Amino acid sequence: MEKKIIGTDSAPAPIGPYNQAVQFGNMLFISGQIALDAQTGELVQGDIKVETKKVMENLQAILKAAGMDFSNVLKSTIFLMDMGQFAQVNEVYGAYFAEDAPARETVQVAGLPKGVKVEISMVAAK
Repeated sequence: MEKKIIGTDSAPAPIGPYNQAVQFGNMLFISGQIALDAQTGELVQGDIKVETKKVMENLQAILKAAGMDFSNVLKSTIFLMDMGQFAQVNEVYGAYFAEDAPARETVQVAGLPKGVKVEISMVAAK
């Protein structure tokens, strides 16, 4: 098996030495996504729900580029600046999973890139 780099113009370009996602066999490893607009490269401003929605849209675009969707997600990691916003993030995040939500952990962190409130990474498989 060989690793394959997955990328799409429908999600923000990496802001460092990493790729949007790497596929290895049937597994897809998606780098943490923040609320960046793919077209402008600017942060989407708003409350935590607005940020989370943009993050999920970015993840969806990367999944689509790999021929997958949220039903293929096995595991998510959510990084929050404020665990007090967990319920709001969970509400938006949960709307993207019709049934059989993936395994997940959510952790509060001291800082995130560009000062965002939320970052989410995922592992998926075909």
